[in-house]
Formats: sequence, structure tokens, C-alpha cells
Amino acid sequence: MEPRGNIIIVDDEQNILRTLKIYLESVNFLVDAYIDPLEASAKLGEKDYDIAFFDLKMAPIDGMQLLRECKQKSPNTTVVIITAHGSIQSAVEAIKNGAEDFLQKPFDMQEFQLFTERIYEYHKLKKEIRYLKKQIEDAKGEQEFITRNPELLKLLDIAQQIADSNLNVLIEGESGTGKEMLAKFIHNCSSRQNKPFIKVSCAAFPETLLESELFGHVKGAFTGALKDRAGRFEAADGGTLLLDEIGELPQNIQVKLLRFLQSKEFERLGENLTRRVDVRVIAATNRKLTEALKSGTIREDLYYRLNAVKFEIPPLRERPEDVLILIQFFIKKYGGGKSYDVSEEAIKLLTSYRWPGNVRELENVIERSLVFAKDGIIRSEYLPDEIKNVAFSKSGILSLEEMEKLHIKKVLGVAKDLDEAANLLGIDPATLWRKRKKYNL
Repeated sequence: MEPRGNIIIVDDEQNILRTLKIYLESVNFLVDAYIDPLEASAKLGEKDYDIAFFDLKMAPIDGMQLLRECKQKSPNTTVVIITAHGSIQSAVEAIKNGAEDFLQKPFDMQEFQLFTERIYEYHKLKKEIRYLKKQIEDAKGEQEFITRNPELLKLLDIAQQIADSNLNVLIEGESGTGKEMLAKFIHNCSSRQNKPFIKVSCAAFPETLLESELFGHVKGAFTGALKDRAGRFEAADGGTLLLDEIGELPQNIQVKLLRFLQSKEFERLGENLTRRVDVRVIAATNRKLTEALKSGTIREDLYYRLNAVKFEIPPLRERPEDVLILIQFFIKKYGGGKSYDVSEEAIKLLTSYRWPGNVRELENVIERSLVFAKDGIIRSEYLPDEIKNVAFSKSGILSLEEMEKLHIKKVLGVAKDLDEAANLLGIDPATLWRKRKKYNL
């Protein structure tokens, strides 16, 4: 089994040092343990440590000095300060100087085990986010598909292969999954990329206006037609026309569209002159067109014309590996060049949520959260209620974490100070401080 990561421990108490080293090695970490902080200081820049445990009170240099040196020599190392009872203020100061958390002596091995697992998972998460940020920095532009999902990557590969053909394309997917972006991706990968890309929503116009919108009209064709007007097909000549919500296309316009797909010919509304343009048609829908086919709302011959190549974009809930990379993408997009972090609690909520509105909903949530993140950190309290309530199960029962959070919040509201709150909860002030930090209370 491969080692899980590198850990350095520095503590001037030999028994604690030996015990922690034995435990961490037993759960497959590589451990360097030092009783001399000066020796440890010399090693900090030589190895890439994942986690560092520094005792606060040591000589000739203390844990705070080691923390500062670690942040200079190995800034990506996650540092934990080990402190004795009564040194909470110093531990809080260490947090402000870049430590991730602190561990108060004395502690039992079960507490240490849970603590280490949480810190290591958070360290891996931060490491992944740094990697994702680099991927985002290397992205070519906003219209690039940001994904690590194997199914979607395969779909994009096929889209690139058929992009330069004249095959009609049908894109199916829930609202917010990126159907328009896939259509633009196909257009941009084709020889039509320097020609127009035009989108029309078939549900956005009444039937009488939609025909004119697509095919144009001549003066007097209907009330209000005061002059000749070219339609979207003519505007897209040489390029691509995206017909969004194709399932809402009225039957009489379906006939005209079918004719165009067969011959590339059409007439403007109220005109007998046949016109011809070179337009690649991509159709998109947020529902299965096979259902519209069965109900008779879509003509069978039109369906098979549109369905030369069909893509089904998976919803975001089936692409959990994409949530973090999309968060970083939208932070870059809306962050105004500023660097932002996401709190551990916020990440848990964002990655547990089902995203019924898909990528568009996630984009809106991140853009909204950045407005509140004045300190450069997106916290759980900045998220919409429907995401914060993700801790509820389907039966409406609270998770243990959410119950603990609500109970601590209630006690903090009635206690006169933090010492009284800790006493009411039956925990020491250090544990209360850590839980308040965890739950942003």
C-alpha cells in the first residue's frame, strides 16, 4: 500500500513524540519526528510535508517561530499547533498567523485519530483546489468546457470529431447543463467558427412571430410588418443556428424547417421568392424528444432529420467531480482578479447539494457568494437556504453535525460568556473555540 503522505512532528516531550510517530506510521503515513526544533527547522525546506505538528512551547525556538519558517519554506504544508491547557490565546494567535488548527494537551489517541483524519482530508482538498486553480488558469476562455467527468469528456471528443461536418445535431439535457455551450463548442471547432453563431428560443415567441423570426417577412405580410425583414436563417448564413427548446416548435413551422433541412431553401413570410442559405442547424431541448415523438407534437420525419448526431449532457448531480473545478472557474470569472478561498463547511455543503438547476445554478450561487465574501473566504452562511438545508435527510431528520451546530448556537445565545457556554455544554473552552470555528458561529 502506498504511503498516504508526509508528516513532520516537533515536540520536546519524548513520550508524546514517540507515541504520535508510532500511531501515524501505523496508519500508513511517512513520519519525521524531531525533539530539537532547530534540527526540524533545517529540514523544513528540504522535504515537501503535507502536515506539520508543532508544539507551541519549545526552546530555543518555539512553535510560533517554526510556523513562520514553515510558511516561508513550505507554504502548502498544513500546520497544526500542539498547545497545553491555558494557552488558548497563543493558539488563536497561531491560527491568525497561518496555522490550520490547534490540538490541546492532554488528548487521547482516539481524539488524535479523528483530528488527524479530518486535517488530512482537508489538506488533500486544499491540494486539489490548488491543482484545479492551475487548470482554470490554463483554460483558454469562458466558452471552454470545464470538466473532469469521463462521460462528458468522451462526448466532447465526439463533438470535436463531427464539428466540421454538415450533420445536424440534437442536444438533450436538463436546464442549466450547458447545451448552448456545447453548441458553441461545436461551432468554434468547425470551419464556420468565423461566421455567425445565432440562437433562437422556440418558446420565446408566439407562433405568428416565430415564423417571421426564423424565416423573415416582407412588408405587409401581417399587421405591423412595415418593411421587409431578414430572418435568423439569413443572418446565420455560413454559420450555425441553434434552435433552443425545439420541442416547442409549432407544427406548421416544423414543415418549413423540415424543407430547409432537406434542401437549404425557404421563403420569407408573405413572399414567393425562394431563398437559399448555408446554415448548420443544431437543435436543443431540455426534455426527451422521443416523448414528444410519441405524443405527436414533433413530426417523425423532422425528428430523424435533426437526430443525425445526438448528445445527452449529464446533469451536474451525476458529475460530482466537476463541482470543485467549476467553483474555481466561477471564482475566477466573477472574482475580479482577487484570490478567494472556500471554507471547509461551505465545500461540504456545495459538494453534497443535488444542483437541480445544474451548472447555471452553481454559477449563480458562486457569483452571489462572492458579493458577501469581503474577507476573501466563501463561508457557509453566504450560501442560499436550500443549500444550507442540505444537512436534512429526505425524512426531514437532522444530521448529528447539524444538531450539534444548532445546539451550540442556542447555548451561545443564552450564555453570558464563552466560559459559561463551555460549562453548559460540558466541554472545555478550547473545544468550544474549535467547534465555533468549524461551524462559523
